[in-house]
Amino acid sequence: MSALFRSFYYHLKPHLPWPLRLALRRRLARWQLRRSATVWPVDPNARHTPDGWTGWPEGKRFAFVLTHDVEGPEGYAKCERLRQLEAAHGFRSAFNFIPEGGYTVEARLRESLTAEGFEVGVHDLHHDGKLFSSRDGFAAKAQRINHYLRTWEAEGYRSGFMLRRLDWLHDLEIAYDASTFDTDPFEPQPDGAGTIFPYWIPAPASTSAQASAPVTRRGYVELPYTLPQDSTLFLVLRDAGPERWLRKLDWVAAQGGMALVNVHPDYLRFPGETPTARTFDVAHYLQLLEHVRNRYSDDYWQPLPRELARFVTTLDPRPSPRRPKHVGMVCHSDYAGDTRVMRYAEALAARGDAVEVISLRGEADQPPQETLRGVSVVRIQDRLAKRERSAAALAWAMLLFALRAHRELRRRHRARRYDLVHVHTMPDFLVFCAAGLRWQGTRILLDVHDLVPEFFASKFGSAAGRRAVATLLWVERLSARKADHVILASDLWRERYTRRTGTQQSCSVLVNQADTTLFQPSATPRTTPGPRVMFPGGLEWHQGVDLAIRAFGQVQQVWPTAEFHIYGDGRERPALQRLVADLGLDQTVRFFPVVSAREIAALMNQADLGVVPKRADGFGNEAYSTKIMEFMATGVPVVVASTAVDRHYFTPDLVRFFPAGDATALAEAMLELLGNPPARQEQAARALAHARAHSWNVQRDDYLHMVDALCASAENPEGAA
Repeated sequence: MSALFRSFYYHLKPHLPWPLRLALRRRLARWQLRRSATVWPVDPNARHTPDGWTGWPEGKRFAFVLTHDVEGPEGYAKCERLRQLEAAHGFRSAFNFIPEGGYTVEARLRESLTAEGFEVGVHDLHHDGKLFSSRDGFAAKAQRINHYLRTWEAEGYRSGFMLRRLDWLHDLEIAYDASTFDTDPFEPQPDGAGTIFPYWIPAPASTSAQASAPVTRRGYVELPYTLPQDSTLFLVLRDAGPERWLRKLDWVAAQGGMALVNVHPDYLRFPGETPTARTFDVAHYLQLLEHVRNRYSDDYWQPLPRELARFVTTLDPRPSPRRPKHVGMVCHSDYAGDTRVMRYAEALAARGDAVEVISLRGEADQPPQETLRGVSVVRIQDRLAKRERSAAALAWAMLLFALRAHRELRRRHRARRYDLVHVHTMPDFLVFCAAGLRWQGTRILLDVHDLVPEFFASKFGSAAGRRAVATLLWVERLSARKADHVILASDLWRERYTRRTGTQQSCSVLVNQADTTLFQPSATPRTTPGPRVMFPGGLEWHQGVDLAIRAFGQVQQVWPTAEFHIYGDGRERPALQRLVADLGLDQTVRFFPVVSAREIAALMNQADLGVVPKRADGFGNEAYSTKIMEFMATGVPVVVASTAVDRHYFTPDLVRFFPAGDATALAEAMLELLGNPPARQEQAARALAHARAHSWNVQRDDYLHMVDALCASAENPEGAA
């Protein structure tokens, strides 16, 4: 059910005759249930305990809370009978009345309910779906709602149709609100609270009401319903019994959560009443009550909602949940070998978010789908080598991947809506895979690993042509505008990129720092006889690997037992292998395939020296190389070409610079470090300290805050539906 169609239905609903309303609702619900069967009514991602939660009073296993929304005269007439049924079975509940609806709420009924130990609450104002149409309109209606809250001595509130703006509800003089749910795909605002526990909604510090209000009024308690609503089960889905209720209640009890059910007296059919399409047998509700009483006996707490709110208010700190996010990632790379993508995904998964990465299959033995350290990795296209010889071949491979990624994102989004999709370049146009989800509330984060126009010109040289580069600049600008926020991998790119794309206010820089939980020194000494030099990375012209091979030929004349290990793939690999053969270095320069980041971390610990020999012309001069920080984090000294980007981030006491493009100078730098172990160790120690102080582990919180801020902007849009 699309957000637009759902919104249209709920705005039209109050004006439809009941038979047409119910028929349409059933059709929409069946359509939606086919896409939500795996998460409804039990969603494992909606069980998380809020921060600060200390458990239920008196050691009870779970809480069982009963509420009733009275929608019309028929329901109003059944309130006393429902109260008697619950009291006879030892239960109490809250009755929520519409102040200015289709019936008059008499003081006699309210006083009778409270005298018998039940509770009275306020249900919307008119129940017409228009309460949250505008901020000013809500503020005016809030004054009327507050009047009824005071007159009825009520402490709780619930919106009609479960529409909500929790930040606006601070205008109400309430102890608790019950306008959310843990998970329910059938509501006009289907995104749930993501928890089966009550939690605290603090008032914003800027509200004027906060300063004058009592401490208990500086916020309110949110009570999400966690058992499906009765109308959904028995009128829309036509369930023959309360099995879904019982199954969900047992699950909530096992999690130690709050089982809160909302039953409408309007839809109950008591003995002796004529069956209709808009009522269900009260025996279904009675079965739920008996199930709780008989199965759980003294293990449950059965408070009124206001009593539960008072309990939560006494907790210090008051429980505050973080709804687990559903995040998708798209990268035209092998996830296992892409440390930048991996660290983002694992950081989200480690805090409880559901993360799905759509990527390439880099090795023939990789399965189409697997879970790696809590991250679901989906491989939709093979790329067992990186040797596209033409721009057209590369563009076709990327376009095919983009189409497949779009289809996969849409399929998974229908099953469970993405809060955010993090798209990693290259290419820039991958952002269009998720652009269609943006109008449904999904936020798009574009991560620019490399500037595509510059990379394209560097990779294909003059053959690229001015027209092709101009096209890429246009695609870059259009792609940036499809994203809610852009991450750049280098400070040197910010001014140029934001000027070209107009993203000055929505652009951040997160440099490719090393993950020091993955890249760290090893205590195991290396046993090979001669020194080992290492290069891990793409085998492209701008990487300058040919310069390193020529320099190593000079190194070997001094160190005959030295070896040069190259890990990676790319279009230059055949030419590099021919160069090795021409120089007679076949026995000492060894090529290895691309391996995972964890394997590279272990292999780096077996190296004596790392080399990053990039050329300083064009793209290579400004492209930040993660491998520098990874060598530093493993305690391996590194020789680095003197490029603009590396001079910006590093100093000569951290790395050994050499003039970019000069193979002889590179050989001299390598020999200098290999021949002076004390100097090599001192440089490695300084670099290790720098890597730890500027690692991904320090930067991770910046990324998580960025994700939360983007998702928060989606959760509080203007308008209610």
